[in-house]
Amino acid sequence: MVSCSLCEKKLSAQVIGVCPDCLRSLPEARVPLHGHEVFRKKLRLPERPPRHPEAPTCRLCANECRPAPGKRGYCGLKENVAGKIQAIARTGTALVHIYLDALPTNCCAAWFCQGSREKGYNLAVFFYGCSFDCLFCQNYSHKRLSEAALLAEEKIVAAALDPAVRCVCFFGGSPEPQLPFALRVSRNILEKSGGKKHICWEWNGTGHPALVKKAAELSALSGGTVKFDLKAFHPNIALALCGVGNRRPLENFSLLAKLYPDKDILTATTLLVPGYVDGEEVGAIARFIAQLDRRIPYSLLVFHPDYLLTDLPVTPRKQVDECLAEASRHLSRVNVGNIHLL
Repeated sequence: MVSCSLCEKKLSAQVIGVCPDCLRSLPEARVPLHGHEVFRKKLRLPERPPRHPEAPTCRLCANECRPAPGKRGYCGLKENVAGKIQAIARTGTALVHIYLDALPTNCCAAWFCQGSREKGYNLAVFFYGCSFDCLFCQNYSHKRLSEAALLAEEKIVAAALDPAVRCVCFFGGSPEPQLPFALRVSRNILEKSGGKKHICWEWNGTGHPALVKKAAELSALSGGTVKFDLKAFHPNIALALCGVGNRRPLENFSLLAKLYPDKDILTATTLLVPGYVDGEEVGAIARFIAQLDRRIPYSLLVFHPDYLLTDLPVTPRKQVDECLAEASRHLSRVNVGNIHLL
């Protein structure tokens, strides 16, 4: 950790260079993104969501990229080909890896969801690419797109139809950049299984609202869950940590809470990044959720150093206790995950 470049009093993560208190006081245009840009450039990914004035707009996620001809969007999965936005994967395929997890698995909804009370397996569908660029990503291998397997829809459906598979979880990275593919796969799975598989989503919530609604409908029909990773509440904290803003995730979360008030499918998690995602941030997120429904399950996840935040410690016990108390003031169902790291 290093001294904050602004106040020179408090500590900050080296890759950010600004402490959380100073971040909150900055105008959005001054939020430091240099750390994101340097490492994305090394990975040959756009440093920021592209905004070419004459390019078409990709509307799959909140970034709404407009890449120049021959260039890719922020996720690295969509490209401007002759004036049209096209996926780099051929039709009917996606950059994705699948594997089986025995139930109960390490799913963030396992402490309350229906699937984790059943015997069998979860089919984990790990998508490469993401609409965020989280400095703490534990699954940052998703950025190495050249190493990704190219799987056809039929192969994933066949794996899901194994009688031992009870749940199918789409995560990554994040499913948003390849969400149309995931929707086709999940519909096929439900149709061919007679609705006997739980369809679940773990995402950052930046998807186009129309697609998010379709995905949630499949979870509601199948007894699955939709997990939003609400990284932070203050827009500057979210921007510094994730490279892009957090307005769309909050809007989509509100949308689903209002659409499914009586179904236990919606849940949220927040990673307790030392210093940055503190009681103030968690309290704001918890109040936001409580205004929708204080019964929505909320998990606080203990942070461990990863990717570009290796100079931060594991979340201190004091911060965990503070955040748990703050969340519990507003919500009736709060859980702490990764507790073994303390």
